[in-house]
Amino acid sequence: MIRISAVSYLNTKPFLRGLEISDLNDISLSLDIPSECARKLLENEVDLGLIPVAVIPLLKEAHIIPGYCIGADGPVESVKLYSQVPLSEIKTILLDYQSRTSVTLVRILASELWNISPEWKKAGIGFEETISGSSAGVVIGDRTFTMNGTFPYEFDLAEEWKKLTGLPFIFACWVSNKSLSADFISRFSDAMELGLTKITEVVSKESQKYVPFDVEKYLSKSLNLRLDKRGEAAIALFLGKMKELPSLP
Repeated sequence: MIRISAVSYLNTKPFLRGLEISDLNDISLSLDIPSECARKLLENEVDLGLIPVAVIPLLKEAHIIPGYCIGADGPVESVKLYSQVPLSEIKTILLDYQSRTSVTLVRILASELWNISPEWKKAGIGFEETISGSSAGVVIGDRTFTMNGTFPYEFDLAEEWKKLTGLPFIFACWVSNKSLSADFISRFSDAMELGLTKITEVVSKESQKYVPFDVEKYLSKSLNLRLDKRGEAAIALFLGKMKELPSLP
């Protein structure tokens, strides 16, 4: 039995649909926020996870399942820095507790693109309500759908990364913490591919839950669910830049 942790957000629904209708009957699946996916894989509570790419260097053994990811080649719509003031007036940035990659990405952007040096604060449940004045906040996932358009300044982190590098940004990919059989990887990849053929079905099922957010645009256009050579290059570049960041207190 292969233990799998997948992200519970809308962006993962096509992959989950693929797993649901595939012939993979030798798996146990849990749905978690990204930071919990990471913790489970790091602590060997699961064998395979859709994990934040920032966690890959922390694994004693990391095997990326090729071909599939959560990414964007431009605005992603669901990973943003929200602020009441312009970038130059931000004094503090609150870091989403659900994130491991985006909270690193925003630090790279602050240093290399925006030229700001805010205080960084790790945030907890409900922190979205405290984004005000000169305190901005990074928020990821489905919570952004109702926040978009409610702040005078919003910065899409995938879009900002592309401004900086010209590359897409990959937020998460499928990684195992041990070698998995070629047979399992083949069947798992088939399930992922099957899921990508069911996006229209997923849109039909999920759209009413997120009104007025445009689920069809998000799943079909904003997200990049295939990991290609440009995506692999983006991961390598991001991990290299991450190494240069000082540790947070």
